[in-house]
Amino acid sequence: MKTLILIRHAKSDWGNLNASDFERELSERGRRDAPEMARRAAGRGLIPGLCVASPACRAMQTARLMAPNLALPVEQIEWRDELYLASPAILLDTVRHTPDHIDVLALLAHNPGITDLANRLCPAAGIDNVPTAGIVTLTFATDSWQQIGPGGTLLDFDYPKKDMD
Repeated sequence: MKTLILIRHAKSDWGNLNASDFERELSERGRRDAPEMARRAAGRGLIPGLCVASPACRAMQTARLMAPNLALPVEQIEWRDELYLASPAILLDTVRHTPDHIDVLALLAHNPGITDLANRLCPAAGIDNVPTAGIVTLTFATDSWQQIGPGGTLLDFDYPKKDMD
């Protein structure tokens, strides 16, 4: 069994119009939501053996804020340039190159890639949009990441304002 945790970076700050998209930092809400979402995931037993993340500033900040609550040393996060605004195909390629000794993988990136990948891997989920700091958890009845494809089971879909919907 493999578990894939898809995480969209937390809310970014649009206040600095001079910052490039890559350099945009988290907003105050994003800095508050990221650790809270990680606490909620950990409370459901979702502890990744590996986290692979986009190196964009807002994604790095999200990963660093989530890591302590996921019992994940920041030094063990893998930063991958190709995950910045990645297509679902690139995200899936990253998943499929994960070593099989890892049973729970967290992939932290951007929309629309995260939402599109979630729906590609689990069409029954029917997720319109993974909000900022949203976490989609899918399970797969396989022992190999190379076999990951459509047919995943939605274990959980959580996001900061879920209880308000």
